[in-house]
Amino acid sequence: MAPARRDCSGWGVFLPTGCLLLLLCVLLYHPALAKVCNDRTKHGQDNSWFARDGENLPIMVLMPMNESALMSSISQGIEPAVQLAIQHIRESRKYSFSLITKIYDTECDNAKGLRAFFDAICYGPKHLMIFGGVCPSVTSIIAESLEGWNLVQLSFAATTPVLADKKKYPNFFRTVPSDNAVNPAVVKFLNYYNWSRVGTLTQDVQRFSEVRNDLTSELEKADIQIADTESFSNDPCVNVKKLKDNDVRIIIGQFDENLASKVFCCAYNLNMFGSKYQWIIPGWYQGNWWEQANTTNCTTKKLLTAMEGYISVDFEPLSARQIKGISGRTPKDYEREYSQELQQKGVEASKFHGFAYDGIWVIAKTLTRVMELLRIKQRQNIYHNFTVDDREVGKMVLDVMNETNFFGVTGQVMFRNGERMGTIKFNQFQEGREVKVGEYNAIADLLDLNNNSIRFQGVEPPKDRTFVRLQRRHINVPLYSILSTITILGMLMAGAFLFFNIKNRNHRLIKMSSPYMNNLIILGGMLSYASIFLFGLDGGFVSDKEFETLCTVRTWILIVGYTTAFGAMFAKTWRVHAIFKNVKMKKKIIKDQKLLIIVGGMLLIDLCILICWQIVDPLRRTVEEYSLEADPEGRDISIRPFLEHCENTHMTIWLGIVYAYKGLLMLFGCFLAWETRNVSIPALNDSKYIGMSVYNVGIMCIIGAAVSFLTRDQPNVQFCIVALVIIFCSTITLCLVFVPKFITMRTNPDAATQNRRMKFTQNQKKEDSKTSTSVTSVNQANTSRLDGLQTDNHRLRMRITELDKELEEVTMQLQDTPEKTPYIKQNHYPDANNILSIRNFTDGKDGEKSILKNHLEQKPQAQWGSMDPSRINRGPLEDINSPEHIQRRLSLQLPILHHAYLPSIGGVDASCTSPNGSPGSSPRHRHMPPSYRVMVSGL
Repeated sequence: MAPARRDCSGWGVFLPTGCLLLLLCVLLYHPALAKVCNDRTKHGQDNSWFARDGENLPIMVLMPMNESALMSSISQGIEPAVQLAIQHIRESRKYSFSLITKIYDTECDNAKGLRAFFDAICYGPKHLMIFGGVCPSVTSIIAESLEGWNLVQLSFAATTPVLADKKKYPNFFRTVPSDNAVNPAVVKFLNYYNWSRVGTLTQDVQRFSEVRNDLTSELEKADIQIADTESFSNDPCVNVKKLKDNDVRIIIGQFDENLASKVFCCAYNLNMFGSKYQWIIPGWYQGNWWEQANTTNCTTKKLLTAMEGYISVDFEPLSARQIKGISGRTPKDYEREYSQELQQKGVEASKFHGFAYDGIWVIAKTLTRVMELLRIKQRQNIYHNFTVDDREVGKMVLDVMNETNFFGVTGQVMFRNGERMGTIKFNQFQEGREVKVGEYNAIADLLDLNNNSIRFQGVEPPKDRTFVRLQRRHINVPLYSILSTITILGMLMAGAFLFFNIKNRNHRLIKMSSPYMNNLIILGGMLSYASIFLFGLDGGFVSDKEFETLCTVRTWILIVGYTTAFGAMFAKTWRVHAIFKNVKMKKKIIKDQKLLIIVGGMLLIDLCILICWQIVDPLRRTVEEYSLEADPEGRDISIRPFLEHCENTHMTIWLGIVYAYKGLLMLFGCFLAWETRNVSIPALNDSKYIGMSVYNVGIMCIIGAAVSFLTRDQPNVQFCIVALVIIFCSTITLCLVFVPKFITMRTNPDAATQNRRMKFTQNQKKEDSKTSTSVTSVNQANTSRLDGLQTDNHRLRMRITELDKELEEVTMQLQDTPEKTPYIKQNHYPDANNILSIRNFTDGKDGEKSILKNHLEQKPQAQWGSMDPSRINRGPLEDINSPEHIQRRLSLQLPILHHAYLPSIGGVDASCTSPNGSPGSSPRHRHMPPSYRVMVSGL
């Protein structure tokens, strides 16, 4: 029979999972043994085991005992705990039986384990339960066949999650929590620190894959995001880098200690440790595993650096609650006795010894309860021939096992669907050793962490991701306050100019400079100032909707303000140009109403552009985000700056339209200012100041636009530049227009309108001399001839003004002393006639201009009061040029002369005396001061 038995074991080696095939082998080669096995599994043949006290109840113990076998070290430390539990049960005297353990060596081999199991069934005593199961493969094969034998197995060391499948392993229990039992604890730990985003790194082994799959299910139930799931076989560095690239900060690892050293070596090289990362790994590694399993290029120091702060999760081998349990001993008392047993036997401790100790107590309590139930049924049987089969006993054992509840050395012992509801501990690696920082009670679903002992690398727990804090790049309040203060001062200055202009609106100097246009210039400047307040407001002060409204409002205000200010200035310059460039010297009256219409037309064009802009493509609030920046305060967050802009789809087109229109307006103003540069009547002409304003505004706008575009991502610099450009342009423009008027009003109110101040510049005099010498050149180019004629026209008009002054002085002298001037020199007669005919000379041809020029270049005449002796003795007929006749003639001709040439520079009032009036009755002659002032109506 021996050879046959060896043959069967050979089949078991090749078919480790074929329990039925092995059983068939036994039945074929050992028919007699098969009959014995079948007979010995009938409980009904002998039910005295539950009827008599002091019965020895055998328990089958399956575990590897051979020192050469895998995981044999676990079993060697288990046997002292089992014997100690049996001893304590016997000493308690609460049980009417004695447990006897029969150990069968499985050697962690599937075939040998099955052979040991069937040998125990066939040749051993009748076992009521099976205790043990260390190696996952052997345990799973045996546990799958338990239902056919109506036996219940209780394991103390099999933690593989696959055994939790009750459909496949209905008769399997274990006092040790499975590897999946740590997953609820991990989820609770994650929720405690508000970590809602994690990644997993799993060794490509079935045991770890099963744990990872169960963890995924638990994380989904807890609404925790799995950012990345990585699996590896040998080299984890590529997978670790993927976790880093996906910004995984909380990493849950499932791998053994041999690959753990490689994982942390990769983490060190990738700088995935410290205050920004948290590693959570299994806690069942052996002590100083990093020294024994280090097969990497990293030194121990580097590994310890990367490992610092990791959290390990594992079941609690002994309860931390020091209360007396079912054995009447505290966990410390039991641990002390267990240590003594180890010393006597000279073996090493096993981390599962507490679960083995509590497992023996579970068997004792279960069998006691089953015996009570059987006795009750026996008493209730009236025929006293009560028998029970193995199926019924097996079901009773299952039910009693699920009702187990007592406090053992490993904590509260309870089962839920055959799984131990135990205590999970959390250890943290601190300075080269693991320190317990908390525990999780699966029965109460309670996490208890010792915050005093847990330490993180940073000032706070790591974040579960790179938290990006959006930070608005806004305008600093001090900068906004400073520029707002300057703007307010500018507006106060504009208000002072407005008050000055309104108060002195009837003064000749202000009246001739068009006060209404001046008011528009001030209004435009104040609107430009007001836009600065709106440019400084962003999302930090107003809501998103209000910001979009500000985008539109500040654009409208700035554009309208610019057009109002410079449009009024250009309109004034155009009027001066239209009057003084009038070659025909016809009377041309341009009143303020016409200028207002011009400015209104410019504003109407602005409104059309702005309304179309608003309807077709309105300005919207857009957010521009920039690259991540480190937190300046050193916190575990990243800063993503963002900036708000006012933009639309076709921003370039609309800005091009506005810039083109404003550019044309500015060029037109420059042209008018250049054309009227020689009109030196300060009260009328602002061309020089307009040119300076346009120059300043143009240069500042170009510089401001360029710098503003380059500093788009720096709102403080951009706002500062825009505000300073607006302030500078508005202030310079207002000061150039009004400060000269203010100074003139304060120093010499009449100087601006005095005729003697109407003089040519040095360049004009040079042009006059050149024109006088070249006026007879008929072959000169048309352009040069036209310029010469215009220059002569200006000069002659100025000469007319001077002659008018002299005529008025002569008239006044004649009216005051007619009797004191009996005679006038004869050579003055042609002077008077020439004066009266200057109007004709101004409109004459080139030859007539030459006559007038010769006349004007004559030497100064003698005084009106001098006498010619040759004419003293002339007769009465020759007295036609006597002073009386001259006075009478002048009284008629002077008013006519006034009406003849004054309309060319603005006209005279309708109330002026008619030509037939006498000089004495004329209001002009009665009230004209010695210093004649130019009267230009409509300016």
